[in-house]
Amino acid sequence: MKIFLTGGTGFIGSEVARRLRARGDEVRALVRNPARAAELENIGCTLAMGDVGDQTAIRETMKDSDGVIHCAGMYEVGIAKSRRPEMYAANVTGTENVLGVALEQGIKKVVYISTVNAFGNTEGRVVDESHLHSEKYVSYYDETKHLAHKVAREMIDRGLPCVIVQPGGVYGPGDPSPQGNLVNQFLAGRLPAMMFPETGINLVHRDDVAQGIILALDRGRAGEQYVLGGEISTMGGLIETVAKVSGKKAPRVTIPAAMIKATAPLGPVVGPMLGFGPNLGEIIRAADRVTYWAKDDKARQELGYSPRPLEQGLRDTLAAEGRLPVSAR
Repeated sequence: MKIFLTGGTGFIGSEVARRLRARGDEVRALVRNPARAAELENIGCTLAMGDVGDQTAIRETMKDSDGVIHCAGMYEVGIAKSRRPEMYAANVTGTENVLGVALEQGIKKVVYISTVNAFGNTEGRVVDESHLHSEKYVSYYDETKHLAHKVAREMIDRGLPCVIVQPGGVYGPGDPSPQGNLVNQFLAGRLPAMMFPETGINLVHRDDVAQGIILALDRGRAGEQYVLGGEISTMGGLIETVAKVSGKKAPRVTIPAAMIKATAPLGPVVGPMLGFGPNLGEIIRAADRVTYWAKDDKARQELGYSPRPLEQGLRDTLAAEGRLPVSAR
């Protein structure tokens, strides 16, 4: 198959590209920065310079493709308000452009990578694909991904043979996400206390998500959406499991929510010191009494999706990074 891929230099997209090439697919990757695309070139992808804001580049690169996988997007929580147009352009306008061109060119199969965050705060419930967002947003990232998800649904209504997949909280080797930052802080001995350990998240290994995306391309029913999860947990549960795998002791102290909220005005200073963005108020809103819980039964039943348990996934991650203690191997 000839696959047009966006986001191929990203955390998830790079693994999707590797797996597509390993099975013999031709991959045409739209990339903004050639310096970051060396690995794609090394595995035999055809590179095209451009981004999801460039409809001309999208049209030229997508032409005659059998399928499209749209992975590109901007994932950050706590960004400065001045960067919101950049995030909207990447997540919403970019999705309109890629899916719009796919519809225009009559592409036979499209996979759009949404997120469980497109459901918003599930308020302690484990939801499924039928869940509707309350449209009360806890972060601008959630808002833009919900809007992009709606764009995909609108394109489906217009006849686009698109499958939507919704990964949970993705982790794995080289994880650049907030949970990856938390794990790194813990392993480096810089996490003496937890903040918002009850934040709920469905944790899933990056490689399992990449495989789920390919399963959606091959087996997913056009017009359907599938949650790609792993294990329902919390941020506290994540660190407890990392502690178990690494042999380190998890922090037993939790910083009171009121104390954390009191530091919100100092976000531009405190946020970067903690490895977060400058909008600490948004980070707090996205964590305090918030759950992003969704079940992946549909993907397991219809796609043959089979993610690994959290403990095994973390063990695999630390092993791949060379950080798994000899005693734990």
